[in-house]
Amino acid sequence: MARKNQKAPWEEEEEIIWVSKTEMKRDMEELQKLGEELASLKPSVLEKFPLSEDLAEAIKDAQRFKNEARRRQLQYIGKLMRFEDPEPLQAALDKVRNKHSQATAELHKLEQLRDRIIEQGDAAINDAVELYPTADRQRLRQLARQAAKEKSANKPAKASREIFQMLKALNEEEI
Repeated sequence: MARKNQKAPWEEEEEIIWVSKTEMKRDMEELQKLGEELASLKPSVLEKFPLSEDLAEAIKDAQRFKNEARRRQLQYIGKLMRFEDPEPLQAALDKVRNKHSQATAELHKLEQLRDRIIEQGDAAINDAVELYPTADRQRLRQLARQAAKEKSANKPAKASREIFQMLKALNEEEI
């Protein structure tokens, strides 16, 4: 007499992958954290994310709620995230974070260029004009001299800030 749960010899056996309860909980917590990060984003940024309608609505609700209601809503978002593919969401979130880091790095480069212009004078101004052909060389020289005087007299760095604003505007024109 044959057993009911035995397979025929010609059928392939499926490999069973055992996942511990702890591992499943860890995965669910990661999805909930991803949902929390999505809920902390501005609505204009969230529009660019590939979200299902249910998840988008749940995130909008979570942004409105406070305290205990928010906590429960975030748990609900975690539950909805189980049916979503987290990779495109994580990639989009990484992209948003990276934009912020790129903007910060760009501002640091502009600060360094400004400091070089104040310290080195014409050599650094020539580099700045090469980078930004629309830059006003004469105005940069004037501001560099003024910033150097302010620095030596321990006065507020008004000209230095003006150089930075000028470089920032030139950088935005390039983009």
